[in-house]
Amino acid sequence: MTEANSDSFEDLFKAQQTRKIRHLTPGQKIKATIVGITEETTFLDVGGKSEGVLNSSELKDGEGNISYQLGDVLDVYFLQAKASEQLFTMRIGSGSSTAHLEEAFRSSIPVEGFVKAEIKGGFEITLGGNVRSFCPYSQMGIRRVEDSGKEYLETHMQFLITRFEENGRNIVVSARALQEALREEMREKLRNTLEEGQTIDGTVSSIRDFGAFVDIGGVDGLIPISEIGWSRVQNVAEHFTVGQQVKAVIKKLDWDNNRISLSYKETQEDPWEKAAASFAEGSTHTGTVARLAQFGAFVTLAPGIDGLIHISKLGAGRRINHPREVLEEGQDIDVKIESFDLADKRIGLVPADYVSQESEQEQEQKEYRKFIAKNNGAKEKKTVGSLGALLQEKLAKKKK
Repeated sequence: MTEANSDSFEDLFKAQQTRKIRHLTPGQKIKATIVGITEETTFLDVGGKSEGVLNSSELKDGEGNISYQLGDVLDVYFLQAKASEQLFTMRIGSGSSTAHLEEAFRSSIPVEGFVKAEIKGGFEITLGGNVRSFCPYSQMGIRRVEDSGKEYLETHMQFLITRFEENGRNIVVSARALQEALREEMREKLRNTLEEGQTIDGTVSSIRDFGAFVDIGGVDGLIPISEIGWSRVQNVAEHFTVGQQVKAVIKKLDWDNNRISLSYKETQEDPWEKAAASFAEGSTHTGTVARLAQFGAFVTLAPGIDGLIHISKLGAGRRINHPREVLEEGQDIDVKIESFDLADKRIGLVPADYVSQESEQEQEQKEYRKFIAKNNGAKEKKTVGSLGALLQEKLAKKKK
């Protein structure tokens, strides 16, 4: 053995000797690092003097392959100490006895269950291969059960045992309790990483009349109906479906009240950026009446671009009390751009024939003024002519 190897071995030995035994209580959750894997057993570094042991079957995927490798860190639960080994589990699964399930109940260790059937008030869940339990509808998940919960049937899920009575003949489980604990952990991680203005990925978790909730990895954010699109949105379900993957911009973070506001429209091109070139002042367009208000009518000129016809510009010269007297929603109308304000994203409109109508009125007034002026001038000219004639006549008489 070389001197270097001897020193390395001595250092490792001393380090092993100085490690303190880590005392754990059944059900305690810790992080452990995989230091060895065999077909039957996985060895864990749990930070104590003794080694942790995990059944390798818990690391296998649906095809029976171990999907972990040396150095991976796992969340595990302490079961018991046996000789010089400490036994751990990631969950209690199929093949578990009633005694193991009772230990899982006392230590709050997750158990794997099979959703066998829907029964009155909830679902029948099979634990450990043949042990019956019950999960109420309200405890199947964080979100309410949709469509009678058919999406849960014949699936494997993780549960916490919340009631264990009559030696295992009366067992109640909850998936929600486990999910809420997991989401709280994820929430704390997100709290340190999310920022306002950040673009994030998420999954639409539910749809409401006022907007869509999006799961962004541990917490839900809300896309209000006003932030779905640049155009006015009336039906949220026309834009989103549950399970849809979306990108959104974080508008506001309120961790104290568990509220995260998101914007979907800000991930899309702002139509106003090109609007100035398309809607120059004085240009004429055909739009659709989108909404009627007491003060005027909003007209959609293009997706996301609305203009306003003030009520004073409607009625073809006559006074009206509400735009509905001359327009209705959904009606097509020809309009002229009267003003364009890109900074405030406002467009002032008038009916296409409004300018010509106003010019005609002005023309009539001008003609009337000309008529009055002409008549007054003629009378004045006639009067001046008569006085001149009279003076000339008097001068002629004096010469004679």
